[in-house]
Formats: sequence, C-alpha cells, structure tokens
Amino acid sequence: MSGSPIRIIGIDPGLRNLGWGVVESEGSRLTFVACGSVHSDAGRELAERLRQLHEGLSEVIRLHAPAEAAVEETFVNRDPRGALKLGQARGVALVVPSLAGLSVAEYAANLIKKTVVGAGHAEKTQIAMMVKMLLPKSDAGSTDAADALAVAITHAQHRGARLLAAAHAIPAARRR
Repeated sequence: MSGSPIRIIGIDPGLRNLGWGVVESEGSRLTFVACGSVHSDAGRELAERLRQLHEGLSEVIRLHAPAEAAVEETFVNRDPRGALKLGQARGVALVVPSLAGLSVAEYAANLIKKTVVGAGHAEKTQIAMMVKMLLPKSDAGSTDAADALAVAITHAQHRGARLLAAAHAIPAARRR
C-alpha cells in the first residue's frame, strides 16, 4: 500500500498527561512529524480537566492535520475510581479526532509493544528506545509522547490489514 504519504496521529490517553505523536507513513517508510503532551490541571474539577484535554488535542489536530488517528486501549486499573477517570480521558481521545472527521483505530497495549519492541510485555524505557530507533528525528520528551508515537507506528504497520479487512467486509455485508 504505497502512494502518497498518510499522516497519522497516535494518542496515549491520560487524564493528567495525554500523549500525542504524529508520523507520516508511505509504504514501509515512517517519518517523524511532531509529538508532545496535552496537560490538564490536577487542581481543577474533572469537567474542566476534560475540557482542557479536548481543547488541547483539538488544537494539535488542527495544527498537524492528520488523516487518521489511533488510540491505545487502556487496561483495567486496580483503582476503580482511577479507571473511571482514565476512561473519561480516553473518551476525549476518541471523540476529538472523530469530531474532526478522522477514522479512529484502537490498539491493545500488548499489540503496540509487540509491534514496536517485538515483545508484548516491554517496559516504557524499551518502547522509548525503539521509537527513537524507528524515528531517529523524534524528540519525545516524555513517556506519554513516546507511547503515542508507538501507537502511531503500530497503526502505520497494521492499517493495511485493517483496510483490507474493511474492503472484504463491505461486499459480504451487501450479500445479506
């Protein structure tokens, strides 16, 4: 699947720090575009924090104009209250690109680690190191940004299979 480059934003959801990373994919070639984190003020009410994430991520999408988005699925936290708050931040991570008209793919953390590092239970330092090897010009200053770039890399690697599966699903749906 080559042709013109496709710009992808990867998103690592978090209530305190929502990581984002933008890459361009052309065939098997990946190019770093930008990365960073959107922060929310821990001293504010939850609704205000979610608004901060929404506005910050909306601005990132406006500035970098990705064509597709990918979001890391979150695993269940031991703290039910923390899991609920993280789930709400993840909702922002899913809805903002969707509101911008982007298709949004979701990837399990183990698949992201396996795609980028080669092992499904890699440490954050291993992920950051491999992201730097795959995208030498990247400047992820935080694990959130490095994780988001890993999400974008994963989407770049798996999007062809997703598109093929979607293409085959359409004719099957029409036959019914």
